Amino acid sequence: MSVGMSGVSDFLRSYLTVGWFGIAAVALAGLLLWVSSLVRPSRPGHEKLLTYESGVDPVGEGWSQSQVRYYIFALLFVVFDVEAVFIFPWATQLERYGTFGLVEMGVFVFVLLLGLVYAWRKGVLRWV
Repeated sequence: MSVGMSGVSDFLRSYLTVGWFGIAAVALAGLLLWVSSLVRPSRPGHEKLLTYESGVDPVGEGWSQSQVRYYIFALLFVVFDVEAVFIFPWATQLERYGTFGLVEMGVFVFVLLLGLVYAWRKGVLRWV
């Protein structure tokens, strides 16, 4: 590890380079946003300030509470998506893992199936 005249090692100097590039990127983005705010036209009107709902005029309040069911669907999707991420590498190296890998993956899939059965029995999977 060599130390230059300023007492900063080459290792730390490489992090300093990354830091300078990060600062330059943030400064450039801020500068471009500021310039674009000066150049763009600004003509606010009643129609432009309305909430946009797929081309339909908004009706009622803008705030509404979402049901927890949608979040549970998203969470279940993420769980089974992660399952696919774990199963794919295992399937490509099945010969290398042998019987132990097969048993371990069976336990993993069984636990996930238990979660799916639990969600099904609780009525979470009904989309109503």
